[in-house]
Amino acid sequence: MKVLVIGGGGREHAMAWRVAQDPGVDAVYCVPGNGGAAADVSCIPGNILNPEEIASLAETLGVDCTVVGPEAPLVAGVADEFVSRGLAVVGPSRSAAQLEGSKVFSKRFLDECGLPTAAAAVLENESDVNATVGRFGYPVALKADGLAAGKGVVIARDEAEARSSARAMLGGDLVGDAGRRIVVEQFLEGEEVSFMVLTDGNAFCVLPATQDHKRALDGDRGPNTGGMGAYCDDSILSNAAREGIIERIIEPSLAGMRRRGTPFRGFLYCGLMVTEDGPQVLEFNVRLGDPETQPILYRLDGGFAELLASASRGALDPTLVTAGPEPTACVVMASGGYPGKYETGEPIEGLQAAGRLGAKVFHAGTRIAGGRIVTAGGRVLGVTARGKGLDEALANAYKSVDVIDFTGVHYRKDIGSRGLRRLAGGMSG
Repeated sequence: MKVLVIGGGGREHAMAWRVAQDPGVDAVYCVPGNGGAAADVSCIPGNILNPEEIASLAETLGVDCTVVGPEAPLVAGVADEFVSRGLAVVGPSRSAAQLEGSKVFSKRFLDECGLPTAAAAVLENESDVNATVGRFGYPVALKADGLAAGKGVVIARDEAEARSSARAMLGGDLVGDAGRRIVVEQFLEGEEVSFMVLTDGNAFCVLPATQDHKRALDGDRGPNTGGMGAYCDDSILSNAAREGIIERIIEPSLAGMRRRGTPFRGFLYCGLMVTEDGPQVLEFNVRLGDPETQPILYRLDGGFAELLASASRGALDPTLVTAGPEPTACVVMASGGYPGKYETGEPIEGLQAAGRLGAKVFHAGTRIAGGRIVTAGGRVLGVTARGKGLDEALANAYKSVDVIDFTGVHYRKDIGSRGLRRLAGGMSG
């Protein structure tokens, strides 16, 4: 089997690496990939936002299955182009990708299906800011309608912050055109969980739950980021909670998309807030999360490539993979200043030493320059490890983090802390 992975971040490196582990895979290509992915698979340059170019490349390479990593190519219609040519692809159509491409569409879909979610209103004009932002009290969540690379959410603590943030979004100053419409949403208290499934539109395979860490600084302080780390451990959700999410959220969501005539095929990510009233849907993504993918795939046993292929054929076989018994954790190492302005081109030291300690270092924002791996993005590396328990998995990840260095590097030192407290209390969500 030949597999093509579209994208160049940490998620795509993990996907390409994991596919390459399967014995039935002859070749793995990544477009465009990055400096680390190039050590594991064949990386090819290409414009992933050009559906025709990527579909033609898949034809030229003669791949058996293509999996789309990031959301932007899906919103641009890359899966539609593949399907029109009879090419096997894992990823939703442009219409189905609106679940992530438009927060307004997603919120209306949630209400249409009667799914548990926070009360919200849509804000389109600066003249309506004062009347809308305080409707649900404070703090309040302001969500940009369009794609914003994981940075389109502001939690405003008071009226002044809410008004200024809303105007900055609507005016294009905060996240550009993505914020020309805003979802103003009631703030939910609880614990966030990333819950993902792979589906062919009907059958689905549930992946192990993960918990992401969005804020830039320890203690969940600082600005939102694309994710500073994640862990994958069975303590995150009880079996009863997991089954409840499947019954009350996953199955109705897939049924709702079928009713609309746009069945969802690919990875559906449900960002949940587990509240006192049960899980509430914060957002949908139409692809695997990043950095959640790294600990999930590092933990997954079985034939991941064949799982993808079965989904692309419309005959998903969820028995092809299982979650391994050991928890996994990923710590993101970022450039100084991220998620704001940061420098690139900084040489990275210690990568081989980290590997010798047992971690897998997935590259997110790197490139090769002068024969060396250098930084090329905000989130640079995702150092991923496993252990007999969550504490050991985290210790193993941080042990490898400690031997890696580049100018300006910063990372959170409290990844998995909620999980450790949960285990200490003998509780799961």
